[in-house]
Amino acid sequence: MDFLDLPAVRRADGSVRLPGSKSITIRALLLAALAEGETRLEGVLESDDTRVMLDALSALGVGWSKTDGTYRVAGAGGPFPVKQASLFVGNSGASARSLVAALALSGGAYRVDGVPRMRERPIRDLVDALRQAGAAIDYTGADGFFPLRIGPGAIDTATPVRVRGDVSSQFLTGLLLALPLCGKPAAVAVVGELISTPYIEITLNLMARFGVTVQRSGWEAFRIAGGQRYRSPGTLPVEGDASGASYFLAAGAISGSRGGGRVRVEGVGTASIQGDVRFADALEQMGATITRGERWLEAGAGGPLRGIDLDCVAIPDAAMTLAIVALFAGGPTTLRGIGSWRVKETDRIAAMAVELRKVGAAVDEGRTGCGSRRRPRCVPRPSTRTTITGWPCAFRW
Repeated sequence: MDFLDLPAVRRADGSVRLPGSKSITIRALLLAALAEGETRLEGVLESDDTRVMLDALSALGVGWSKTDGTYRVAGAGGPFPVKQASLFVGNSGASARSLVAALALSGGAYRVDGVPRMRERPIRDLVDALRQAGAAIDYTGADGFFPLRIGPGAIDTATPVRVRGDVSSQFLTGLLLALPLCGKPAAVAVVGELISTPYIEITLNLMARFGVTVQRSGWEAFRIAGGQRYRSPGTLPVEGDASGASYFLAAGAISGSRGGGRVRVEGVGTASIQGDVRFADALEQMGATITRGERWLEAGAGGPLRGIDLDCVAIPDAAMTLAIVALFAGGPTTLRGIGSWRVKETDRIAAMAVELRKVGAAVDEGRTGCGSRRRPRCVPRPSTRTTITGWPCAFRW
């Protein structure tokens, strides 16, 4: 198919049941693989990233099956049983970074590679941290990037492992998920400001569900007591994807501001462990009416939308949707704290700029932020934000 022809609509109204969260799915699959006992995972997201993780687990000797949408994972009760394997992680950063850490502590010989874009995504900070603990990891291509060769290392956690926190929270997640495999006390010290802390909250929450508790001092230091092992919780439901919820909530907010209906998403709400549910707070600041339940959110009319200035470090994935909502708002909107977009599966700031220009927006890219104005004006080019100037006529309903 060369194109999709999307007819104009004036009203969004109804409800949507969300697919499972990718962030929770990837972590839960890995934890189930490392845990004692069988884990039943309900609501797992069906996606390329999920397939990457499942294929890797199969290659590493972890058995799993799927029946009526429920995945059953037979845990290894510790490090991976297969001690020699070549793994392909595609373009799944979450799978790749968590697997690398677990492989480094599994005492085997492994090779890990991905698609060409994965070879451009940074891995050095995680590798440096694992090497501090005695892991044997070599780059077989460009220094600091995939592909990697991982060998048996002499793991020592007597001193805290230091890892940068200002590039990707996935480095810290990988370390936290893997360190209990040592069976010894371990500590992690974060260097610099930790971004995307809600994703670390997901990691800690799920580790606790599998029987391992982590003590933290702010977001700078984490301690794992020795002797803890992952144990299956039995059945673990995967809640809906809060990042995906942003699209439907945004439709409700935009439609509602023009006298439309209300859109409800089912699967996430006030009981969610995902930080992206705070996207609803951002819509509320812009003038939308948000109604909340434990496992649902609803967006609708609240009057004309208005621009906001928002630090999006807590909602890096959902923040992309705000770039679209901003084009329907009066006044400027500035999105900050989104530098991690640059090192995702694509350069998301550049990609958003390209696509928004196609529909009439004037875009000024910065290094770590994104701003939007409805009406064109000259703006400076600061190093910390991107300015998007949208034309209301390009988005007429």
